[in-house]
Amino acid sequence: MTHAQRTKRRRRGSGGPRNKALLALMVVGICIVLAGLAGVGYIVSVAASAPPLSSLKPRVTGNNTRVFAADGQPLGFIEADSLHLPMRSEEIPDVVKDATIAIEDERYYKHKGVDYEGVVRAAIQNVASRKTVQGGSTITMQLVRSLYISNERTYTRKIREAKLAEELEDEQSKEWILEKYLDSIPYGTVGGQSAIGIKAAAKIYFSKDLEDISLREAALLAGLPQAPTTYSPTRSKGAAKARRNDVLDKMAELGMVTATRAREAKSRNLGLKRSEFFTRRREEYFFDYVKDQLFREYGAQTVRQGGMKVYTTIDLNKQEQARDTIADHIGGIGPSSAIVTINPRNGYIEAMASSGDYGVSNFNLAAQGHRRPGSTFKVMALMTALRRGVDPDGTSYVSKSPTLIDDPIYGKFEIDTYSNRGAGSMSLRRATLASDNSVYIQLAMDLGPDEVKRTARDMGITSTLKGYPAETLGGLENGVSPLEMATAYASIASGGLRLRPTAIEKIVFPDGRVEKGKDLPPRFRVKKVRIFEEGVAAKATEILEQNMQGGTGTHAIIGCPAAGKTGTTDGNTDAWFVGFTPRLTTAVWVGYPKDDIQMNGLYFGRNVDGGTFPADIWGDYMGRVKGSFCSDFEPPGTPFISSPFLGKYAKSGGALTGGVVDADPAPGTEPDPTDETTPDTEEETKPDAGEEGFDPTQYESDAQAPPETEAPADPGEGGGAVAPPG
Repeated sequence: MTHAQRTKRRRRGSGGPRNKALLALMVVGICIVLAGLAGVGYIVSVAASAPPLSSLKPRVTGNNTRVFAADGQPLGFIEADSLHLPMRSEEIPDVVKDATIAIEDERYYKHKGVDYEGVVRAAIQNVASRKTVQGGSTITMQLVRSLYISNERTYTRKIREAKLAEELEDEQSKEWILEKYLDSIPYGTVGGQSAIGIKAAAKIYFSKDLEDISLREAALLAGLPQAPTTYSPTRSKGAAKARRNDVLDKMAELGMVTATRAREAKSRNLGLKRSEFFTRRREEYFFDYVKDQLFREYGAQTVRQGGMKVYTTIDLNKQEQARDTIADHIGGIGPSSAIVTINPRNGYIEAMASSGDYGVSNFNLAAQGHRRPGSTFKVMALMTALRRGVDPDGTSYVSKSPTLIDDPIYGKFEIDTYSNRGAGSMSLRRATLASDNSVYIQLAMDLGPDEVKRTARDMGITSTLKGYPAETLGGLENGVSPLEMATAYASIASGGLRLRPTAIEKIVFPDGRVEKGKDLPPRFRVKKVRIFEEGVAAKATEILEQNMQGGTGTHAIIGCPAAGKTGTTDGNTDAWFVGFTPRLTTAVWVGYPKDDIQMNGLYFGRNVDGGTFPADIWGDYMGRVKGSFCSDFEPPGTPFISSPFLGKYAKSGGALTGGVVDADPAPGTEPDPTDETTPDTEEETKPDAGEEGFDPTQYESDAQAPPETEAPADPGEGGGAVAPPG
């Protein structure tokens, strides 16, 4: 073999492997390039498929609805799953911005939405640690994710996130993006409610306004958005402190604070001070009443996150006086009490208070409690008679005990007076002052129990009414609430207008829109429907005013013009006083909320009736809240025209003339479907004698004290003894 041949073989033997390795490297390189190109193509295609930012609607960060009293003092927030407070840029201190940028995006002011250097650095650290320790997302990318994109962790989402982040940076300033981020990012959950935005977080964790946040507090809050549960200061204080210290170290590294300040802040504790800002509420019973009305009108979710400012009619001074008066009279004795005050000029609920402890029971005795009203319901029969022109002085009945009623519709039943003896012949006026059961059951039968029911509905009673004779004496199947009774008597104080009880005066929405007066939804508007002529209401006022001066309501005297009626149920289980001045109508109930417990011997050894605790509470409370006003009732614009009433039981009679007001509202005043005082639509059929549901034991025999002064003698009568109220 020649030298040339040997050299050629040697070269062929030694060059083969090198050529193969080189070829392999070339193939790998080409694959990497192709993969890179494919990756770039994928990224480009995904980015191109993302919709433009301008076509996307950002998620709205809902604000919590807040309720205020009539004078603007806050009552509280309506509870929601998320807690958020609207934030202004001037409220954000620099220390909060610096802490957030330091830990979340230190190159924030150097990139245009995507920090490519940060992405590479994060990738290297993740590979080195063999786990995800950095995500590479900028503040802008996180904001885009919060406002526009789901939290699904996919490469497609990250690519679109980056593209939209760059678009957002082109459209908005760095300051706008940072403020929006701080206002919309979650900062953890406390007590089942999530803090959205750093302003709400400052309140929840430190009970502070955002502008008052210190360095250590800002560092703690800035560290939460990355992992709110892991770093929760209420659940994992150690992890929260370590995270806070990392933020402080980073701030020192970037020159945002000195090392000395950072070291001093790290040596401090977390400084938590749990706040009741979102959970504390005043006047809880009334607050719930307002909340329920808002829920019915707008829906629960809209109200909770609607950011409304709801201004109510409640008078905090009257609320305080109501509770104090109740405590002064029955505190520690046993029974409970509820007070409702309505303004008879507009229907505003100015007080809704009770002796109940909201922490023990959230049952609102004033609005939800339904108790039998006793003789306060006789006023519905009185108004039925007056609106039909019955002369309260020229129409008389014979008070007997027992009084036997034999009616073809309602059957046979007997009614007793409290004293078990009759009072003889007495006018309707005098029977009202004496609260005589015998006279009023006869009056009800002459008028028609269904007509008494109709009047009660017109006056604003919405509870169950059957149109039975017993209802005139307070024997209602399910009782009535103090709110209903205050509403009913306000129709007299107003001069004959039924007023919708109103709790909401104004609503301000986040966009600045204001609903007030006629702009409010129908159920919140002031609504007046004439149900009695002014002369009829004035005549009733005259009689009930006399009742306070010399009838069963003398304990309620306040030294100024006032009118009212006592009520007590059989067995002294419920006691009432409902009355009014020219400017305020108030209902007072006293009793045991859950059981029919007799209140015997509790009033200085006497049984509790309407003329005792309820009248005392009414007089004391109204004396406190009437202010300097002490004027007479306004004279009616129309007179009361009457004549003796012709009835089966009435002693005097004559043709029915004048004073009649049709129960149907005048044109233009018809109740609308949202009027909560509109009569219900239950079937109103008269029961046959002995029909199930008609229980003569429902008839009330009041246990009230006799008038403290002699009632006036009736014209043409010889006086006669006045039986104790019955």
